[in-house]
Amino acid sequence: AEFSTSGQTQGNMSSYVSESGFDSSSDGYNHKRKLDSSIRDQDVAKREQKAVNRSKLLVASFLLLAACATVAATYIYIEQRDRNVFEDEFHSLATEIDIVTRQKTDQLFNALNSFSIGVSSEAKATNQQWPFVSISDWSAKAQSLGELVGVPEATMAFCPVVDPASIDQWLLHTNEDAPVYYQDRIDSAGWNTTAAELMGKTTPFIHYYDLENANKFMLSQETALPIWQVYPSMIEPTSQRTYTNYDLMSVKQFSELFYLTNATLNPTIGFSDMMIEESEVRPLVTSQIMQPVFKTTDTRAEDREMAGLIYLTMEWTTYFENFFTEETDAITLVLRNTCPRYNVLDEHDEQQIVSEEEGVVSYEINGPEATFLGEYDAHSPKYDALELTSILVDPDVDSSAIPSGQCLTKISLHLYPTEKFEESFYTLKRYIYAGVVLAIFVFTSLVFLLYDYFVGKRQRKVMDRIMMQDQIVAHVFPTAIRERLYDGMGKSGNGDGNFIDPLDINDEPDKVSSVAPMADLFPNTTIIFADIVGFTAWSSAREPQQVFTLLETIYAAFDRVAYRHNVFKVETVGDSYVAAAGLPEPMEEHAVAACKFARDCVKKMKEITLKLEVSLGPDTSDLRLRVGIHSGQVTAGVLRGERSRFQLFGDTMNTAARMESTGRPSSIQISQTTADLLKEGGFANMIIPRGQKTLVKGKGEMQTYWLRSSHSKRAKSKDTANRIESTIFEEETAEGSFSSSDDNGAESDLFDMNGVESMNKTERLVEWNVEVLSSLLQQIVTSRGGSRKSIKPLRAVESNIRSGQTILEEFVPIIQLKRPEGDLPNRLQRSNSMEVGDDVKSELRSFLSEIAAMYTDSNPFHNFEHASHVTASVKKLLKRIVNVDTGNGLTQQNANTEVNMVDLAGHSYGITSDPLTQFAVVFSAIIHDADHPGVPNAQLVKEGAPNAELYKNKSVAEQNSVDIAWNLLMKEEYESVRGCIYQTAEELRRFRQLVVNTVMATDIVDKELQALRKKRWETAFSEKVQQATSSGGEESEESEDRKATIVIEHLIQASDVAHTMQHWYIYKSWNEKFFCECYKAYKSGRSDVDPSINWYKGEIGFFDFYVIPLAKKLDNCGVFGVSSHEYLNYATENRGEWIREGERLVKEFLENYNKSVVEESLVNNNKSEGKEKP
Repeated sequence: AEFSTSGQTQGNMSSYVSESGFDSSSDGYNHKRKLDSSIRDQDVAKREQKAVNRSKLLVASFLLLAACATVAATYIYIEQRDRNVFEDEFHSLATEIDIVTRQKTDQLFNALNSFSIGVSSEAKATNQQWPFVSISDWSAKAQSLGELVGVPEATMAFCPVVDPASIDQWLLHTNEDAPVYYQDRIDSAGWNTTAAELMGKTTPFIHYYDLENANKFMLSQETALPIWQVYPSMIEPTSQRTYTNYDLMSVKQFSELFYLTNATLNPTIGFSDMMIEESEVRPLVTSQIMQPVFKTTDTRAEDREMAGLIYLTMEWTTYFENFFTEETDAITLVLRNTCPRYNVLDEHDEQQIVSEEEGVVSYEINGPEATFLGEYDAHSPKYDALELTSILVDPDVDSSAIPSGQCLTKISLHLYPTEKFEESFYTLKRYIYAGVVLAIFVFTSLVFLLYDYFVGKRQRKVMDRIMMQDQIVAHVFPTAIRERLYDGMGKSGNGDGNFIDPLDINDEPDKVSSVAPMADLFPNTTIIFADIVGFTAWSSAREPQQVFTLLETIYAAFDRVAYRHNVFKVETVGDSYVAAAGLPEPMEEHAVAACKFARDCVKKMKEITLKLEVSLGPDTSDLRLRVGIHSGQVTAGVLRGERSRFQLFGDTMNTAARMESTGRPSSIQISQTTADLLKEGGFANMIIPRGQKTLVKGKGEMQTYWLRSSHSKRAKSKDTANRIESTIFEEETAEGSFSSSDDNGAESDLFDMNGVESMNKTERLVEWNVEVLSSLLQQIVTSRGGSRKSIKPLRAVESNIRSGQTILEEFVPIIQLKRPEGDLPNRLQRSNSMEVGDDVKSELRSFLSEIAAMYTDSNPFHNFEHASHVTASVKKLLKRIVNVDTGNGLTQQNANTEVNMVDLAGHSYGITSDPLTQFAVVFSAIIHDADHPGVPNAQLVKEGAPNAELYKNKSVAEQNSVDIAWNLLMKEEYESVRGCIYQTAEELRRFRQLVVNTVMATDIVDKELQALRKKRWETAFSEKVQQATSSGGEESEESEDRKATIVIEHLIQASDVAHTMQHWYIYKSWNEKFFCECYKAYKSGRSDVDPSINWYKGEIGFFDFYVIPLAKKLDNCGVFGVSSHEYLNYATENRGEWIREGERLVKEFLENYNKSVVEESLVNNNKSEGKEKP
């Protein structure tokens, strides 16, 4: 016997309801609403816009293609022109380099040949016999030759060929002619030495170094090639001896060159690598040239005989310098040698290694500079096509004259451009020309777009206006009504007519519109009224944002439930939700759909309030939904005029409202008419007659019914029905009950409870307090820049913080607060709070759970719920300090205007600038009544309680609360929490002092403390002091700290009795709890006075002498904004209401207490009897 109403509709809509959770369901619901409301507008807009869009697309495509083609062609043309210039310039420069290099090489060999002929001529002219020949003015001639051929740093030597027969005579020649040669060198070079000194460094015989025998001098015995005259250096740097008589034939490379030169009787050249060490080791690529010197001056004679040779060593880097123009920038020059090259560690070392690699070296020519790149081909392969090649050295020798196994060196020159060289020819012209062409097309396109913009501007404005209006209309009117509105306005024929407001304001009152009103009669409907019970009182203790958070969450959930059950939401008025089934689209089983909707809303209300209690604070889960349902006909339509909307009228609306107002929390009361419809549908078992008829205003007595929950048993008797009135939604299994099975379980997932439904009230309050404290800890950590260090070094300070005093003796009249550093308050407001971490939250949860366990559950008033209520008030007042208003003198004009937090910190006496102060006050509110015994301090002193003696009979309960809470916080398992609260000894002491002062302020009975507070108030906030401050005088830090201390104390005092300054319902509820606690103490013998006797007058006195003066002080200190006015107004109203109702309420309190005692006794007896049964 399940409901089947609108099953088809629900099936069609199920795709919009996600089973994954609250958010997904909300998205599907909102998406469907927006989809329905925008279909008509989209159809109209699409038809008209398609043709225009096609034309625009065609023109835009043509302009784009034309622009791309033209820009690309321009770019390619300019780039190709630049490349042609680059290739032509490279070819010209490379040709110049090639010519100059070959000319210099030819000049070098010609000069060496001429020098050789000069040596032969001088020997013949001076009758010198070979090999005992010396060249006069050797240094000058060698220097001139180097400068002539462009290698001034080249090493040159004259080496005669000495056969074995002449070796012995060479010693005499050395001793006779070497001093003459040395003196000539000394005179020409201006050296500071003597010929004798040089002779001392000279080996007189032809020699070489024995590398295998410690480099000893060895006498040459075969044909030798001794160095006789050398330029520029004469001293070998390693041995510090002269080069004279060193046999070049001992070096393999030189001996091979000698044999090749002697065989071909032509100059030969060698190619080698050499590492020289000056300030650092660097590679050199050198060539050795051996120019033969003949005994005859005729170098072409067939019988010419080589008597010696001119040896020249040059570095190619030096060779390529200083003879190219400045224009030859970044050209790669590659030399290729046909013979293997020699690797020499040092130019004076005899050991040589023949490399099998081809002799290739690369240089980069940059004007007059040549840079060695490496012993490889360094040119880029992409320039292979531009290579310019020529032969640099190619001896004209018959190959048959070359000895077997010898290689005659040929050197080729290869020139390539570099990327740097190429880039120097690519100018910005290609980009400039392409940019100009592109700019022309862009300008053309902009003209087109500008024309389109101005043409379509008016159309877009009109369309946007229509779309916005249609969106507004879609939220006000049902789809069917909205379509009728559109059709009606179109048929009126008046282009300027307005169906919603057809009459001009200046028309005659009795003038009738020619357009008929839009109204219909719906004979079969069911109206639902739902009201949130306790909302007014709950909202009085909340911030506006919290109030709207609650309403938006609840109403959004109701909207989704209505959507699934095909119920129409009519309106929301305050905390009332009005809906209807059977309109604007008729529905056969409207009563069934309405009851399902109401039942699910009640269930959803419970779930939401349980969830929101964690974020919105105490008492949220106490909110309940009261629902009334009635079926009948209604008149519905659009009532024209200001703020027109779809409205319902008729007696059915009034009766449904009465069903709600006479109902009970968490129950659904339905009328006889609705009950009959359910019976006709086969659901008679789902209704329970109310025990007695209900008196309905304007109707008299009516028989009404309660609607069962989805899982409750049938009522079998009138007594059962009466009991169900108070427990209408207990969970039991029933046959024939109607359920939400056709929702496919989606409803249960609409609100993610995250385990909240399994928590008891205390656990939910603990979670709320965790969120409150963790948010303040985040501010503390943020104020330190996010740094957290170990507080283990502070353990000694933590252990000795009390110093043997009682808590009350630690109380100080003035707490020195921390001053804001620079722009810290503004930075705290703008920056995102840094997370404290899950470990800290876990420790907070454990700590607060233990604190909650310290509160005595049997205390009706001094319990953890009341501590949380005080905490909520403290949090609200602290927030009001930050959210200042015109009453504070610091005005935040709108949401986009920021308050200067530095000014605010001074205006609130530093409270807002120090997160630690705010945390300490909230922390104190939570712990201030921990372990409270439920009797006043005077009774504890009278009873001689151990704590009374310990605390010297002063503020016993308050000091005990501080002690046990502080000792708990100091445990090792809460070190992470403490590390967030304080990091230094100064912060620890300030936190301790704030907690002590704040908790001690809740003792409002101690006369000494009261007198001290009164005196400090006069000192800080007297009229004289206020006038001095307002006149522009600066306050001292001590004065500000005094005011801050007083503000904190009055803040906690006001919060401790916040129920007296909140809504009447809250005041009455907590007042009854306090009464019960006092009466319980009296009945148990822990009080001598019966509170019921003087409770009425006592409350009036409490208002007159404490509550109202305290509220006025909140107003006078000027930091709490509108909250001070709010608290004072509520206190005044509650006093007046108490005067009128107080005496009756005291009797009611007493009756309720006695009734609860009887019920508790019965429960205990039943438990005892149950234990005794076998």
